[in-house]
Amino acid sequence: MAEAGQGLAQSLAGAGPEAWTRLDEAVAAESLRRHESFLAGIEAYRHHPYRRAVDPAPEIWRQGTTSLRDYRQPGDGDAPPVLVVPSLINRAYILDLTEKRSLMRYLAAKGLAPFLVDWDAPGEAEKGFTLTDYIAGRLEAALDEVARLTGRRAAVVGYCMGGLLALALAQRRPDAVSGLVLLATPFDFVIGREANAVLMKALAQPMGTLIDGVGEVPVDMLQAMFAGLDPGLAARKFTAFARLKRRSAKARDFVALEDWANDGVPLAGPVARECLFGWYGENDPVRGEWCIEGRPVLPEEVSVPTLVMIPRRDRIVPPASALPLWERIPSAKLMRLAGGHVGMLTGPRAKTEVYGPLMRWLHRRAGIRPVA
Repeated sequence: MAEAGQGLAQSLAGAGPEAWTRLDEAVAAESLRRHESFLAGIEAYRHHPYRRAVDPAPEIWRQGTTSLRDYRQPGDGDAPPVLVVPSLINRAYILDLTEKRSLMRYLAAKGLAPFLVDWDAPGEAEKGFTLTDYIAGRLEAALDEVARLTGRRAAVVGYCMGGLLALALAQRRPDAVSGLVLLATPFDFVIGREANAVLMKALAQPMGTLIDGVGEVPVDMLQAMFAGLDPGLAARKFTAFARLKRRSAKARDFVALEDWANDGVPLAGPVARECLFGWYGENDPVRGEWCIEGRPVLPEEVSVPTLVMIPRRDRIVPPASALPLWERIPSAKLMRLAGGHVGMLTGPRAKTEVYGPLMRWLHRRAGIRPVA
C-alpha cells in the first residue's frame, strides 16, 4: 500500500491542480456512496422479518441466574455426556443459533448427551462474583449435576472465554472430566497486541472507578471494545448485507447472527477487573498469575485428553493468542480451522470442519462408534 501511495502521489504531482480537484471530488463521491450503502444495510437489517423461533432446551438445574439446559434426545440415557461452556459476555444460544446452525442439536443427533451452561445476565448476587465464584461454584456444581444425571464423567467443551473457564475446571476436577475441548480460546492476551495492553493499564484506574460505581461493565462498553478490534467490520458486513436477497437463507443467517451479537449481557464488576486488567492488561494467564481459589490455573497440570481447535481467520482471538495454550497442555491435539471466531460455529462449513471432527473426537474418548 505504501508503494501504491507513493506512485499515486508522483502521478498527481505531475498532473497539475485540476487532477487534485478531480481526485477530491471522486473521493467525496465514493465516500458518500459507501456511506449510503452502509446505511441501506442497517435499514435492511432493522426491517428484516426474521425473528428467532428456536425453542430453548429444557432447563434441568439452576443456581441464581446460571442454568443448565438439556439437549439429550429421548432414549439417550446411556450416551456420553458433554458439558458445553460458553463465554460470560455473550448469550449461550450462539451454540444453538438456529435449527440448522446448532452445535448442541448436532451433537445430540450424533449419539452424545449435550448439556449447555446458560450464564444469563448477572443478577444482584452475581454482580459481586469473581471468576472463582463462577468456576469453583457454579461450573463445578453444574458438572456434578451432569454426573448425577448420567452416572458418567463428562467431556467439557469451552468456547472463547468459556474455554478458559473449562480449562480451570479440567485442572481442578480431573475426577469428573473425561476430556477437554477448547474452541477459539485465548491464552496469551498481549502477543501481537502489545499496544492494547499498554492502553488497558492506562485505563485501569478510570475504568476501575466506573466499574466499582456501576457494579458491572455495561453491554455498550463491551460492544465498543470488541468493535475496536476491527473498526471497519460493521461497514463491510452491512454493506454486503444490503446486496443480499431479502428472503434468502444467507440473509436470514446474517440477521440471526447479528441479533445474537447485539443481545449481549453485562459483565460482573469483579470478573471484569480480572479479565480486563488481569488478562488483557497484565497477561496473568501466561504468567501463571491467574488463580482460582488461590491456585494458579496452569495448562501443564491438565491431565485429561485435550483437543484445541483454532480458526486461522479469528480477529477476536488471533491464532497467536491461542497457540501457546495448546503448546503448554501435555499431549494436547491441535486442529487448525479455516474459519473465523464466530463463523467456525455458524458458517456454511461449520458441520464439516468443526461439528463433525469434534463429534468424532468426543466419541473416540468415550470408546463408542459415532452415529452415521
